[in-house]
Amino acid sequence: MSRIGKLPVAIPSGVEVSINGSEVKVKGPKGELVRTFHPELSIQMEDGKVVVTRPSDDPAHRALHGTTRALIHNMVTGVSTGFTKVLEVDGVGYRAEMEGKNLKLFVGYSHPVIVEPEEGISFDVETRTRQIKVMGSNLEQVGQVAADIRKIRPPEPYKGKGIRYQGEKIRRKAGKAGKSKK
Repeated sequence: MSRIGKLPVAIPSGVEVSINGSEVKVKGPKGELVRTFHPELSIQMEDGKVVVTRPSDDPAHRALHGTTRALIHNMVTGVSTGFTKVLEVDGVGYRAEMEGKNLKLFVGYSHPVIVEPEEGISFDVETRTRQIKVMGSNLEQVGQVAADIRKIRPPEPYKGKGIRYQGEKIRRKAGKAGKSKK
């Protein structure tokens, strides 16, 4: 039995979960998420908790069991508390600022790069610490938008300049060695 899959998903107050066959709808203070899961897995409400069960110990069912439970847990967490990814801008003259809802990045190009938020995503910029916060209720969407922002100017290995995740370690390379005397 999957250790993750057999755990029930607790539903906090203020969150509504409705199950229609293999479609799960989760509604909470931060928004509403809908997802369709594999029809062979059974998803039920028991005592105010969501329980996922699999029909057999087939490797395909075992693989889907934990994944389905984790996705439902992420949906419940997303609509109740939300998810945040923090990016750091590092480099001389590199900065980020808000322009209405859009994110405006000055990262060494001849022009500022403007990033428009997708539906369900919001940005927050701390100019003092040069941090960009990507916030939303859908974990996959938050991670993808953060990755797309990082891709605008990934950190380079010589000086470490660029946009990186908070806490990300950049492998540094040695620069050019001086002329050796023989």
